[in-house]
Amino acid sequence: MTKPAKAHLNYARPVQIADGIFWVGFYDVQSGLHCNPYLITDGNEAVVIDGGSRPDFPSVMMKILSTGIDPASIAALIYQHYDPDLCGSISNFEDIIDRADLRIISSKSNHMFIRHYAASSELYSLEDYPGGFRFSSGRKLRFIPTPYAHSEGSFATFDETTGVLFTSDLFGSYGLQWDLVLELEPVCKDCHDYGNCPNGKPYCPLPDLLKFHQHIIPSTKALRFALEQLAQIPFCAIAPQHGSIIRGEHIIDTVWNRLADLESVGIEAIVGNRTQFNMKRTTAQAETKNHEI
Repeated sequence: MTKPAKAHLNYARPVQIADGIFWVGFYDVQSGLHCNPYLITDGNEAVVIDGGSRPDFPSVMMKILSTGIDPASIAALIYQHYDPDLCGSISNFEDIIDRADLRIISSKSNHMFIRHYAASSELYSLEDYPGGFRFSSGRKLRFIPTPYAHSEGSFATFDETTGVLFTSDLFGSYGLQWDLVLELEPVCKDCHDYGNCPNGKPYCPLPDLLKFHQHIIPSTKALRFALEQLAQIPFCAIAPQHGSIIRGEHIIDTVWNRLADLESVGIEAIVGNRTQFNMKRTTAQAETKNHEI
């Protein structure tokens, strides 16, 4: 796969991250939540993954146009969950693409929310693509369900041609210091002293990545189940919808192992290991409520 050279990255333009795959996101120096829509091109066909918010649409579309493709060549919009930072620009895409056979692909449980973005294109569920989405050339995008990471219908998308795995919120991060490609040294694999870098670097990106998962994923079980599903995929790069692209064996291993060991995720940060809850209402409480009515 093509590897963008960090020294030459221009975030005002699309960045090719693999053969036929472009980052078309929006870089905001004042925002800690960077969104990463992706464009996949294959001959005269294209697909957009997690297209981005409505405010970001002008920047995203300008980058898409800068790749040289005709917007009418975009055959499908893939949304890996239903949040507005992914789906808010659906109607904008539909207006520019302007084709009656444009497909919106997501899981069935996401569609009940995606409809509220005033989508006019036909909605297709993952069940409609049991073998994955295929371009005319035969290139295939495989869909891997990752339920409750972070929504019921969350899933990842694997491009079998390049080995890029698009993971939406999984492997994402939140932080004011951002680069499109995550950089870690081999020594980082065994280092847990995030505030005292052995290489003397003033910032470590791992705490922001771990904290993001603790806040956005509902539970440790949901996170570990998602990792279990993705462990079967022969990917060589991870392209999340937030944060930085993760590539390089030692970097992938470092991030993967930290997430696999992560505790206090989601609700568990509040309730800990409790398995029983007292949900019995007292008589005094009931009488007070009845009196108020």
